[in-house]
Amino acid sequence: MGKPVLVIHGGAVNTDPSTIPPEKEEKLRQGLHQALLAGSEILLRGGSALDAVEAAVQSLENHELFNAGRGGMLNLNGEVETEASIMDGLSLRGGAVSGLKLIKNPVRLARMVMEKCKHSFLTAEGAHEFALAQGLTLQDPSYFKTDEQHQEWLDILQEAQVEHANKHDTVGAVALDQYGNLAMATSTGGIEGKLRGRVGDSCIFGGGGYANNEVCAVSTTGDGEIIMLAGVAHEVYALRKYKKFSIAKAAQAAVEVYADKLQGDRGIIAVDPDGNVAIESNTNVMRCAYRVGDEEPFVAIWKEEVDRQLRK
Repeated sequence: MGKPVLVIHGGAVNTDPSTIPPEKEEKLRQGLHQALLAGSEILLRGGSALDAVEAAVQSLENHELFNAGRGGMLNLNGEVETEASIMDGLSLRGGAVSGLKLIKNPVRLARMVMEKCKHSFLTAEGAHEFALAQGLTLQDPSYFKTDEQHQEWLDILQEAQVEHANKHDTVGAVALDQYGNLAMATSTGGIEGKLRGRVGDSCIFGGGGYANNEVCAVSTTGDGEIIMLAGVAHEVYALRKYKKFSIAKAAQAAVEVYADKLQGDRGIIAVDPDGNVAIESNTNVMRCAYRVGDEEPFVAIWKEEVDRQLRK
């Protein structure tokens, strides 16, 4: 049995560094570290990759500075609509949900869909009905509306430039447990000022994430429309499986796939069956963290930090 591995992300974006002042950067680092420990402690106790990615993503969903769960972006109507997916690399089963307005932890509901539903994907009212049937408590919509997200929503309305709104990103995790099983989970509140009913890549298998014990586990972040259309998570899988690329080389190539036609932010985290880690993005911000076994955790906000770490 090898060392367990957990990699998480809290979103990739190109932004002016001044938009992340030191105090906010420190809170983001603390949030990533907390989520990493939530998942890695499960792995160190002999727990499953599936439990680890769910725990890590739930931690990020509960943190208002990450765009998932409580910190989800408001749509044009001032509502939070979240989505998530989770996939087990051993069984190749997965669960996905979208159009959620009342679910505290979308990733938890996604896992319930995977394990207790005959379908793999539920959305909107049907997803809420399933949540109630499974005993989940629904949240009042006010839980999701933080002061920061509300102000950004007001700014969008005042500027009347929704199509040019700054993109906000996604959270996700990939893990390898000591038994050799891989898993992934991805969750988001989508982009700020989106149209009601918009669905992004985070709940799309092969777009926002994918896991297969024989090949790799992948979670993506960035501009959902282009990630879906480029099949970014599946591209990493395909390059590993069919071209025998290393996980690092596969992630590097997938970040650029069809970039001439599908331009926008992309970020990828991945792990292979041997525990090799890949973290790639075409952005200057890549909020991420990883831990191998009981080694010292690595946490980063800036892409240049990641590059320095992985070149060691």
